[in-house]
Amino acid sequence: MVAFAQLGVVIVILLVLVGTSIRVLREYERGVVFMLGRFWKVKGPGLVILIPVVQQMVRVDLRTVVLDVPPQDVITRDNVSVKVNAVIYLRVVDPEKAIIQVVRYLDATSQLAQTTLRAVLGKHELDQLLAEREKLNMDIQRVLDVQTDAWGIKVSNVEIKHVDLNETMIRAIARQAEAERERRAKIIHAEGELQASEKLLQAAQMLAQAPQAMQLRYLQTLGNIAGDKSTTIVFPLPMDLLSALRGGAKGD
Repeated sequence: MVAFAQLGVVIVILLVLVGTSIRVLREYERGVVFMLGRFWKVKGPGLVILIPVVQQMVRVDLRTVVLDVPPQDVITRDNVSVKVNAVIYLRVVDPEKAIIQVVRYLDATSQLAQTTLRAVLGKHELDQLLAEREKLNMDIQRVLDVQTDAWGIKVSNVEIKHVDLNETMIRAIARQAEAERERRAKIIHAEGELQASEKLLQAAQMLAQAPQAMQLRYLQTLGNIAGDKSTTIVFPLPMDLLSALRGGAKGD
C-alpha cells in the first residue's frame, strides 16, 4: 500500500511538471524564453516545451494595439491654449526588445506619445493645427517610431481625434471667419463693378463711332419707356429738325 501511495505521489508530481512545462502559443503570440534568468530565445507559435524551474517564458502579443492618448494641454506657437487627444496604432516587431529593454512597453509608449504630442503641436500655430492635421499626424508618427524602435515597437499610424478650444477662442475664430467672408464679398463686388465699367466704356466707344447706332439705341429706350402706360413721355425735338425749320423760315 505504501508503495502504491508513493507511486501515486510521483505520478501526480510528474503530471504537474508536464503541465507546467508545456505551452501552446497562438499564431499571433511569441514566447520570450529565459533560462536561469538569462535570455535564451524567442519561440512560437505552436507547442513549446520548457524545462521546469530552469526555464520561464513571457508571452508577447504581436497584434496591432490601439492606444488612446488622453487629452493634453497644448500651447501653440501663437500662444493659444487648446486640448488635443489622439489615438496611436502600434505593434511589437521584436519581442526580445519589448520585454528586455522596457518595463510595460504599452505604458511607456503612452507616456512618450503624450510628451511627443505636446512637443510637436507646440511648434505650430493654431491655423496649422486645424488645417494641416494629416501633416501633423505624420510628424508625430515619425518621431514616435524613431524613439520606440529601441523597444522593438513599430508605430504604424497616429490620428489626432479632437482639438478643443475655449469659448473665447471659438468666438474669435467666428469673427475672423465672418470678416473674411465680408472681405471676399467686397472684392467680388468691386471686381464686378470694374468689369461692368469696362464693358460700358467699350459700349460708349462703339456708339460714339456709329451715330446711327446711337439713334437706334435712343429709339429703343423710348420704346421701353412707352410700354409703361402710367409714364408720361416728354419727347425732345431733334436739333436737325429745328435747323431745317429755321432754314425754311429764312427762305420765305
